[in-house]
Amino acid sequence: MIRPDVLAAILAMAAVTYACRAGGYAILRAVRAPRFVERMLQHLPGPLFCAYVAPALAQWGTAGWLAAIAVVATQYATRNLAAAILAGTAAMAGLQAFG
Repeated sequence: MIRPDVLAAILAMAAVTYACRAGGYAILRAVRAPRFVERMLQHLPGPLFCAYVAPALAQWGTAGWLAAIAVVATQYATRNLAAAILAGTAAMAGLQAFG
C-alpha cells in the first residue's frame, strides 16, 4: 500500500505538470506569441534532441558513436525509422558483445 504522503506528493506533481501544460496552451490561444518566439520554437526540437543524445554518446564512447553512425546511415539510406532503430540497437549489441 502506498503511503499517504507519497500519494499526495505524486498527485501534487501531476497537478502542477498539468497546470503548466494546460496553462501554456491557454495562454498561446488567447495571446499570439511574437514572431521571434514562433521562429525560436520552430528550431527547438533539434537542440533538445542533441541535448538528450550528447550525454549518452559521451558515456558510451566509441561504441556509442559507431552505433549512432549506423542509425544515421540507415535512416539516410532507407528513410525508415524502425530500420534505423534496429540498426543502432544491433550495432550497439554487436559492439558490446565483440568489443
